[in-house]
Amino acid sequence: MDNQDNPSQETLERWSKDPNNWIWGIFYYNKEDKRLLPPKKNPLMGFTINFANPKSVLFSIGALLFFVFIISMITRKH
Repeated sequence: MDNQDNPSQETLERWSKDPNNWIWGIFYYNKEDKRLLPPKKNPLMGFTINFANPKSVLFSIGALLFFVFIISMITRKH
C-alpha cells in the first residue's frame, strides 16, 4: 500500500494515466493526489491543475488576476 503523503513514482504515473481521473479528458481531478500541478497525460505537453486540490482555486484566481493586470497595464492610456 502506498503512503498517501509520499506516493511512489509508479503511483503518480498510474494516477496521471488513469482516465477516471480526467474529466472530459482535459481536467485532472484526483482527491488522492496532493500535487497542485501534475503532468498532463502526455508529460511532454507540460502541466495541468489538479482541480481536486483546494489550492487550485486560489492558484487559478491568482493566475487570472495576474493576466488581467498585465493586459490592463498594456492597454492603459496615459
